[in-house]
Amino acid sequence: MLFAEGKIIMDERYVITEEEKKKILEVYFKQGIDERLDVFPSKEKRKLIVMQNISRHFEPSIIYSEMEVNEILKAIYSDFAILRRYLIDYGFIERSRDCTKYWVKD
Repeated sequence: MLFAEGKIIMDERYVITEEEKKKILEVYFKQGIDERLDVFPSKEKRKLIVMQNISRHFEPSIIYSEMEVNEILKAIYSDFAILRRYLIDYGFIERSRDCTKYWVKD
């Protein structure tokens, strides 16, 4: 894993097959991929897959408040702050400098 300007950049070690992705999501979302996250993964590759799945809960054309983001993430996992941080770190969403507006990264 590489870092640039405070953001995480994935390298070839993070290439993921559809079969691998499906198996990992089944482990962490035991009730189904649209349900709650059972446990937060400790390995980076698994975090990436889980966060990619969670990012589907956000619409690209909407600007969210922090409270709206938190409410969406609370429905997925009790530690919503860690989910919010990884969504930003992995580049799935961006936020304004004052942390009041969030949106799906283009």
